[in-house]
Amino acid sequence: MTAHGRAWLDSHVLDPGRLPLLLALFAFIATFLVTRTITRLIRAGRGPFRNRVSSAGVHVHHAVPGLVVLLIGSFASLAARGTRPWIEIAAVLIGVGASLLLDEFALILHLRDVYWSGEGRVSVELVTLTTACLALLTIGLEPFHFHADPRHHWIHLVMLAGLPVHILTEIVVVLKGKYHVALIGAFVGPVALFASLTLARPHSWWGGRYGPAKAARAAERSRRWDAQWGRLTANIADFVAGGPTDPDPAERRR
Repeated sequence: MTAHGRAWLDSHVLDPGRLPLLLALFAFIATFLVTRTITRLIRAGRGPFRNRVSSAGVHVHHAVPGLVVLLIGSFASLAARGTRPWIEIAAVLIGVGASLLLDEFALILHLRDVYWSGEGRVSVELVTLTTACLALLTIGLEPFHFHADPRHHWIHLVMLAGLPVHILTEIVVVLKGKYHVALIGAFVGPVALFASLTLARPHSWWGGRYGPAKAARAAERSRRWDAQWGRLTANIADFVAGGPTDPDPAERRR
């Protein structure tokens, strides 16, 4: 590492006490890559890894140990009270557990094994968003927090008054099914405000309450957006995590 890079790491990560965040980020990414490598090998029937199903037909998905590790890391972080190295160990456990859990988020959401189906892409998207969020937090960019000059009290008052609006717009954006924009909007308020005023995704909670005419407009807008950008993001997700199999036959599932 160059002297400049070391100085940046010290001033932006180590000195402000963001090392646990950095370790959680690395653990999160590494666990996801290892997990997807193993599941893709299982899917291809290669390597020493196999699906294990008990005689009673029970298969323990990796979301289960992920939840256990996440809980252990979370409670350990509370017990550590910031002491080293326990807070760093807890951060690694949280990163590992969260990655295992979110990698099967689609299964939890749909209550069925959609790991290799098109619906399973939501897990990859959520892992991507979480990685971006952790990275932004690690470098010091915090949502709903303002670094204004303390001598300018009026700036703090204006920002404090706008905070409820910012939070409300974020909730609306999530209810409209625009999860990627919600992440960006958490750090850039005007993006969230703009997204909250535009049409919802047709299958979102908000879009389900549209009348026929408005629902048709929302579906058409979503179709145009997906035609322009959806294929690109899907290709990236398939390259990293493996392409889906639709329909998802039982014998091809993980």
